[in-house]
Amino acid sequence: MMKIDVLTLFPEMFSGVFGQSILQKAAEKSAVQYNVVNFREYADNKHKTVDDYPYGGGAGMVLKPQPLFDAVAALTEQAESENPRVILLCPQGERYDQRKAEELAGLDHLIFICGHYEGYDERIREHIVTDEISIGDYVLTGGEIGAMVVIDSVVRLLPEVLGNEESHMKDSFSTGLLEHPHYTRPAEYNGMKVPDVLLSGNHKLIDEWRTKEALRRTLLRRPDLLEKIELTKDQEKLLKEVKKEYD
Repeated sequence: MMKIDVLTLFPEMFSGVFGQSILQKAAEKSAVQYNVVNFREYADNKHKTVDDYPYGGGAGMVLKPQPLFDAVAALTEQAESENPRVILLCPQGERYDQRKAEELAGLDHLIFICGHYEGYDERIREHIVTDEISIGDYVLTGGEIGAMVVIDSVVRLLPEVLGNEESHMKDSFSTGLLEHPHYTRPAEYNGMKVPDVLLSGNHKLIDEWRTKEALRRTLLRRPDLLEKIELTKDQEKLLKEVKKEYD
């Protein structure tokens, strides 16, 4: 079972997320255990303050090291695994992607730190954090939403969480390509028809169509992804066919 601890000043934000859909089902299947902690409880002053003014001046407040150091130490002592990964949600972190999700899904214990205010005392980054993650080139009010994004993308990869194990294997980015288009019943709706090949029952042609359309969608929407993967000979052939259609 994976253990996920979340250190936040707003634990109520996670109750709805962890209590719905796939994340709830994962906990019910004992694939994951969630533990949301208000790290204000670890503050060593009577007012339970966790932030202070930055040395050298400047706008905003900075999270103090003591509450987070003590919170992570307590969670680590309680852990069965010796070296949990401590993840800081931060705009300065590495850009999050599916490969990182797959890496984290192979671990036993993750601790997420969600900050607010202007930033973190740098000693937090240097001494207790193992991974800094950014979900995009923009700034949010706090790290909670970013943590939710990462946790959702990781938990759905855990064994037996999804009803069909092949579901996540064919998702966009898991194969290196964007996913092909999908259609369902009815076969015709308001004059709009499902491609004939999907109704043919010929699985070889269907697989070829799906591969070609995944290549097309990636070429048109995210051509940068094609530079990062090694295509098979069949994929290269199909990609050439797609490109000819746009010459």
